[in-house]
Amino acid sequence: MPEENQRAALPPSGVGPTVFQRVGIALGSNLGNPLRNLQSARDRLLQIAKPGSLIQAKIYQTKPVGCPPDSPDFYNTVVEIAFAAGPDELLAATQSIERQLGRVAAPERNAPRVIDVDILYFGDLQIDRAELVLPHPRLSSRRFVLQPLADIRPTLILPGDQVSIADHLRHLDSLEPPLVIVAADW
Repeated sequence: MPEENQRAALPPSGVGPTVFQRVGIALGSNLGNPLRNLQSARDRLLQIAKPGSLIQAKIYQTKPVGCPPDSPDFYNTVVEIAFAAGPDELLAATQSIERQLGRVAAPERNAPRVIDVDILYFGDLQIDRAELVLPHPRLSSRRFVLQPLADIRPTLILPGDQVSIADHLRHLDSLEPPLVIVAADW
């Protein structure tokens, strides 16, 4: 897809054109002030993105999936940015954002959290390593990711897939209840 990769002008060093990859990132929060947490994560992503490249989905309130009992509802969304470095640098940046915003390691899997910043896709790359799997392996089975992603990229077909995001959402077999829009413009 031509929109997946964009080339910018020569960087100041003159070593050649900078290649920007379109990357999708899921944001989630269910502790503290979830809306403010998502805004803070987005604002930090803007600092590493190509200026003017951010697109963002609506924010949805969702029931916790696979979380401990009595976990509060989540606020979830997806953003897409153009990013000039590699996937490992993006992973380091997203993990740094989580730490900056107060996420701490919890002993319990899927415990409530101030912020969750997950890379969903990185251009046309497919990666399968312990620390990073792209596209995200559970992306197409989660309404709380598919719905906001379909808001901004309904025709996207992920690397290694045959079906668009909108088609995945349309045929999703999930027990997740419908999502509730919290903010359309945030």
